[in-house]
Amino acid sequence: MKRVEGKVALVTGGAMGIGEATCCLLAREGAQVAVTDINVAAGEEVAQRIVESGGKARFYHHDVAKQEDWQRVMKEVTSDLGPLDILVNNAGIVIVGTVEDATLADWRKTQEINMESVFIGTQEAIAMMKDRGGSIVNISSVMGLVGGTIEAAYCASKGGVRMFTKASAIHCAEQGYGIRINSVHPGYIMTPLLVNAASTLPNAEDILKELISRHPVGHLGEADDIAYGILYLASDESKFVTGSELVIDGGYTAR
Repeated sequence: MKRVEGKVALVTGGAMGIGEATCCLLAREGAQVAVTDINVAAGEEVAQRIVESGGKARFYHHDVAKQEDWQRVMKEVTSDLGPLDILVNNAGIVIVGTVEDATLADWRKTQEINMESVFIGTQEAIAMMKDRGGSIVNISSVMGLVGGTIEAAYCASKGGVRMFTKASAIHCAEQGYGIRINSVHPGYIMTPLLVNAASTLPNAEDILKELISRHPVGHLGEADDIAYGILYLASDESKFVTGSELVIDGGYTAR
């Protein structure tokens, strides 16, 4: 028996990085996967690759910052694949900036995509799941647990995701909805998001070396490292887990 056999999963930011790895893994484990992203070409390629390998997936263009997009995508997924069982709120951005040099525009854009989209998605998913149960997995970060000097807005957004997850999990449990909501906190993972963020700095190579040194295991993580944690929380194996933080960080926060 595959670990999420027969379940319908929606993964935001599914076109690359952690989202791509999660889509592929959930599909391999039996889920029908809605791959959503604003990057149409890359998202369609992920869905096509899943189908060609024997899995079930469809791509949906999705701007997670827009409530009307969430409502449209949820209706389309339900019509195409069936009632939603799993939501992975993965889409996110990093705009490098300290508390002194970050702009208000950068701050607002970061909160809109990293935190407000999680609120909208979670709210929409609860409305769909509360009569039958389900699992919502919100991707936070180690930067939602500890501070980072050059990621002020990002830290705030990911800390918000962490606490919003707890509040939502308690609410759903107390209402008897059968919906579990948990957050995942990756360390630094070698993904396009990290590479693109580092490339904006003049000393990118030195920054990456410094980041590696902060992980006691001696290397950065891979997208699959996080996808396997998401799979656990999405599956019925974690039926007693809600409002929790799954930290997958190579020892980053253990110091």
